[in-house]
Amino acid sequence: MLRSFRRVTLVAALVAGVATGATTIAASASPISPGNSILPVTAPSHVLADGPGSVISTAPLPVDKWVPGSGDAFVVTYRSTGVGGELATVSGSVFLPKGQAPPGGWPVVSWAHGTTGLGDGCAPSVEGPSPRTRDYLAAWLAQGYAIVATDYLGLGTPGVHPYLDGRIAAYGVVDMVRAARSIVSALSDRWVVVGQSQGGHATMFTANLATRYAPELDFRGAVATGVPANLQGLVPAIGPAFPPTLLGAEMKSYIAYILAGLRAARPDFDLRSYLTPLGESVLTDAETLCGTEMAKRMADVGLGEMFTRQLGEPFRQAWDAIYTIPATGYDRPFFIAQGDKDTVAFPFLTKRLVDDLAANGQPCTYRTYPADHGGTPVAALPDTTAFVRTLFAA
Repeated sequence: MLRSFRRVTLVAALVAGVATGATTIAASASPISPGNSILPVTAPSHVLADGPGSVISTAPLPVDKWVPGSGDAFVVTYRSTGVGGELATVSGSVFLPKGQAPPGGWPVVSWAHGTTGLGDGCAPSVEGPSPRTRDYLAAWLAQGYAIVATDYLGLGTPGVHPYLDGRIAAYGVVDMVRAARSIVSALSDRWVVVGQSQGGHATMFTANLATRYAPELDFRGAVATGVPANLQGLVPAIGPAFPPTLLGAEMKSYIAYILAGLRAARPDFDLRSYLTPLGESVLTDAETLCGTEMAKRMADVGLGEMFTRQLGEPFRQAWDAIYTIPATGYDRPFFIAQGDKDTVAFPFLTKRLVDDLAANGQPCTYRTYPADHGGTPVAALPDTTAFVRTLFAA
């Protein structure tokens, strides 16, 4: 693994140089309650009828998919801003603490999950959170936060998931808070976003736009771990001559998801002209296969075999428009946690993002931890939970 990491780091370092008054309504669906926590809103929810955050349906979440320590849990489908600004249907889950809410309601953590895949069966509300994610979210739940967790656009709902389209993911994260508050009277309007990996990327975009997109909510700040930053220097370097053994199956799966996600987010970009028949087949599979199965699919695929020509600058420009994390415009504090053994979100690329944020005077706290990609959220948990406490106490 160390040798693979060094090879990937070397290539990434080389190619990174390529880039130097509305009508307010209650929920449109009847609340469904396995317990007694889910109640109709009695105060205005500030959600437009049929607008972003309006609820389409609710249903109980099977108990085997609950976060440990939940007093209630259910699935919500709701409207959010989709590709091209059109309203789209998104799904997600809500987990409430046990007992009575404190005065003012439970403060909210909007969870942005890591990569699960692009198919409907990959949605966390369908397959449930991974064991590691359940334990991580349980730690937040135990501290008295309600957790709302979007599946993201296209996961469990119609259409292909626009993977790593940061703004679309962020809209889903914010509208999940709106939707949950529309049907749960015990939720506060105070909230933060917490996300890992793909969700760390979504978290950064959420932190950048939350107060403008949903000014009626009291957004306090963000925690982003394992943020995949500055990959726009690596991916466009891929083409027919790309070394077949340079990247492992997991990283090749991510690249396939990136390509399929771009095709969904930017249908105007002529990706097909870059693909061989094998490349077309891989992207078709990427639209349905979840993480483990997609890694198996990519195990014997050489990335170079997927392309007729270098992705290059046109691809970079198209992907930049949806992927590149803003370096300015943050108006609430946020925390970035990085594992120094991370071979997915490379530490030196995250540091480049942090340096750009610092140069622009953004309210960022940055810490590194002796952890790999998946271990970073837990390693950082003592610091991040303390950070969030200060945000809600402010």
